[in-house]
Amino acid sequence: MSLEVISLEIPDVKLITPRKHGDARGFFSETYNKTTFAAHGISLDFVQDNQSFSAQRGTLRGLHYQSPPFAQDKLVRVVRGRILDVAVDIRRNSPTFGKWVAAEISAEKWNQILVPAGFAHGICTLEPDTELLYKVTNFYSAQHDFGIRWNDPDLGIDWPFGESDMMLSDKDKNQPFLKDVTTPF
Repeated sequence: MSLEVISLEIPDVKLITPRKHGDARGFFSETYNKTTFAAHGISLDFVQDNQSFSAQRGTLRGLHYQSPPFAQDKLVRVVRGRILDVAVDIRRNSPTFGKWVAAEISAEKWNQILVPAGFAHGICTLEPDTELLYKVTNFYSAQHDFGIRWNDPDLGIDWPFGESDMMLSDKDKNQPFLKDVTTPF
């Protein structure tokens, strides 16, 4: 499996593009191989696969994270449509604490993003009928499920749409600001 791995501005967040083999029938792609990822310095034990569908462009999900002992690394890919994927460093002793990185992840680009534990994670759909799959390294735990406000002014995330053009859950609209959170990382 050929794999391109690029570190983003916060080096722990990785953009990953697997090789796609195509012919007149369509294509084949090995999107995850534990041995190949390990050869690129990514040794994670994924335990759960999740799938998300958003009907409307401008659907925002995030910024979410799970606290230890249920913290999760996430490997996110889009199988239909496009998203802006955002990772916010919430590791208190990190030199990039409170900073964020974003990348467009799409079915067309066939890229993925690796968001490590210690980051709040969010996505915004850039097209209607967007579907994504993601692997996580820990199981979901409602008691360890937390978030940060998507429009926290101290973060200054450059979302692609204004608030009136975005669809959010009540939960995401009412998350605390980072300054009001004692992060466990």
